[in-house]
Amino acid sequence: MDAGIAFAVIAILLAAALAAYFAAEARRKKRISRLSEYIRELESGRGTPDVPPLSNVEGGLSILEHDIMAFAAHAESRTASLQNEKNRLADIISDISHQLKTPLTSISVMADLLERDDLPAGKRAEYTRNLRTGISRMEFLTRALLKLARLDADAADLKPERVEASRLLERAARPLDVLLDVKDQSIDTEGMAPLTIHCDPAWTAEALGNILKNAGEHSPEGSAIRVASGENPICQWISVTDSGEGIAAADMPHLFKRFFRSANATEGSVGIGLAMSLAIMRRQGGDIEAKNERGGGASFTLKFYRR
Repeated sequence: MDAGIAFAVIAILLAAALAAYFAAEARRKKRISRLSEYIRELESGRGTPDVPPLSNVEGGLSILEHDIMAFAAHAESRTASLQNEKNRLADIISDISHQLKTPLTSISVMADLLERDDLPAGKRAEYTRNLRTGISRMEFLTRALLKLARLDADAADLKPERVEASRLLERAARPLDVLLDVKDQSIDTEGMAPLTIHCDPAWTAEALGNILKNAGEHSPEGSAIRVASGENPICQWISVTDSGEGIAAADMPHLFKRFFRSANATEGSVGIGLAMSLAIMRRQGGDIEAKNERGGGASFTLKFYRR
């Protein structure tokens, strides 16, 4: 080959290589500029900008692009989660305010009436009882909401230990003695099998006590609340079955929502006991199942999953 021709071919190849290099460099700089702009928009917090198309070229820049996109997706998910948490907190505060408003108004009215000098003795005694009822309700609400707040904040100091199911039931039922006596109700434990459960006794007794209280409220006078326990390859369980009218189909999806009151809820119910019970069980890796029994009544089963 003539030297001149060879030189021309080399020059052409070199020019093509340089052209390809400068074109690739221009695309790389453009891509870096778009990524930089994308990061600045993310940092501004004005929302998630349009995702720039990823390049198909392998190498460090491609790895960086994918990492930035992954970070952006995580940041967007985190932002949405924080916003949902803020909305949920606002709803809870609104619910608490609403729940406290009624007893506070009642207490204020009763206090004004008790100041009257011409108030008959019978009315004074009635208003005093109403005042004490309102105060008791506020005390219950305050304690319950504080416990829920501790569970939500993961600040509840649960200390699991081995405890017999019968002892757990005894501890849960003790505060309900007066309520059960008023309605001449009893607790039937024939279905209780010998069982040792690994859980926090105090908190779990609180959860079981709320379920028992709910059963008593929805059972007629003179009836028995049936409590059973057992185990299977998946979990250990304690069930509480009442003798009431059962759970309406429309209420079933909302039973464990805070401040939910079913159509047949008892007077004075604030709809927080079942929500707290579920929160306690979930905090321990457990769950609660609710269903209607064929023979009538509703059944709530506390499940302690095997680890």
